[in-house]
Amino acid sequence: MVCVPVAGPWVVVPAAARRAEWQVTCPRGYIVGGLDAELGARAIDLSFRGRLGSPVNPGITTERSAVFAAHYTGAARRTTTFRPHVGCVPASGGGGSPPPYITALRLAAFPPGRPTVRRVRTAAIGAGSRQIGVSCRASERLVGASHAIGFRTQVTPAPAIVAAVRSSRVISGRRVLVRVRVAPVARNARAVVQVHAVCAGAGR
Repeated sequence: MVCVPVAGPWVVVPAAARRAEWQVTCPRGYIVGGLDAELGARAIDLSFRGRLGSPVNPGITTERSAVFAAHYTGAARRTTTFRPHVGCVPASGGGGSPPPYITALRLAAFPPGRPTVRRVRTAAIGAGSRQIGVSCRASERLVGASHAIGFRTQVTPAPAIVAAVRSSRVISGRRVLVRVRVAPVARNARAVVQVHAVCAGAGR
């Protein structure tokens, strides 16, 4: 089976107990068939968002995109990075039978569905200041938000480069707005920011 590798940037994991999320997307016509990562520190706890279903496999557990979630668990306070990787395989449908309890309790319970959708925007940032936003649609409600900074470099960026990029997030109604400031020392670090809006629609 043909596998197309896709690598994300080095994503900054804050020293505080705050999770960093980053979405990696396969080319059109492919779905995520495998996941891996490079860590800037062993104390990074890393996971990904997968859908419930049976059996656990591409097309059921994973789709075209995968969202990695990381947070630093070390005793020494430090900011570090990780680099997510996905292996993409040709999409060939998917599906499967519902869990057995769903059939037995069909009148008393609901099978897992998709009550939310994730709106994501990724943008390159150079030296200076920039604002990047993403919004839920008019029929949706904003129920979650996150953002992360990354560096499209071959090796993990130096601490001075990581510290040179500052960001803050503001939520207004259905919109998530991130303000980023890049100091001159990081002007050539190929920094990127990714903004997530988790949206719930009426009647979902």
